[in-house]
Amino acid sequence: MSQPGASYDHQQFTAAALAASKAAQSVRISVCLPARDEAETVGPIVAAIRRALVERVGLVDEIVVVDDDSSDDTASVAAAAGARVVRASDVLPDCGAGSGKGNVLWKSLYACDGDLLCWVDADLRDFSPHFVTGLLGPLLSRPDTAFVKGFYRRPGEHHDEGGRVTELVARPLLSQLFPHLTGFVQPLAGEYAGRRDVLDDLPFVEGWGVELALLVDVVARHGLASVAQVDLGERRHRNRPLADLGPQAMEILVTALRRAGLDDGDRRDLVRYDRDHRLERVRIEARERPPMRTVAAYRAKFPGELSA
Repeated sequence: MSQPGASYDHQQFTAAALAASKAAQSVRISVCLPARDEAETVGPIVAAIRRALVERVGLVDEIVVVDDDSSDDTASVAAAAGARVVRASDVLPDCGAGSGKGNVLWKSLYACDGDLLCWVDADLRDFSPHFVTGLLGPLLSRPDTAFVKGFYRRPGEHHDEGGRVTELVARPLLSQLFPHLTGFVQPLAGEYAGRRDVLDDLPFVEGWGVELALLVDVVARHGLASVAQVDLGERRHRNRPLADLGPQAMEILVTALRRAGLDDGDRRDLVRYDRDHRLERVRIEARERPPMRTVAAYRAKFPGELSA
């Protein structure tokens, strides 16, 4: 089994030491939370990052919440906690609306100003700022690190498992199609960080396949040694009902098949049956956004980032 470039524990990095390293390197850091209907949890996450990493040590320059048309108070709660809130539909409207988590992440490359970007899911409970310091640590410590994935333990009865979609879909796919990536403990983790000049040169899958695609693509472009992983401890979040996981799993399946050269379609139907055995079809979108640096508006905003 191939191993990532390096594995770390979040306790190896302190906010103060990372802030000093950041200042020496003259880089800007953005923490971004893609969010949709997360009013219950987004506020405490933003507030914790603001207090510990913006105000106390100056490690993080901005906290950006990209709101994906929430129907609740996600935007106002995030703003009150100290985030700059951007509506996904307002970002690069000439490029089309798009859909799904990956689309929001792609738009966040334009919305955020940092040289280093750290993404954190907005549904985390009992959040601690060490999620951010752990992910930024390898990037600020080693210039050859391009991308950092988090991994963690999940509390509860099955705390040793990676999650239902990870165990039933992602791990079998990696084992069969991408065995060189099986050293990553949580391939679908929503907590990761990377360098702008690496991320803006990659396509983004619009839906739930984005995490798997980014991992495959960064390694294909920059090599396994360029990707680190960090133990973030324990992670608590909102568990999705099983009905939501089928479409998510299929999007990941289609993404993996495409990256392996076995599928080139954009639209699929997940065919399944309800509790009364009635057939239903769920439309699966597998579209991809082009590398952000190919977008003229992005090149105009970040002209100094395009020499890589």
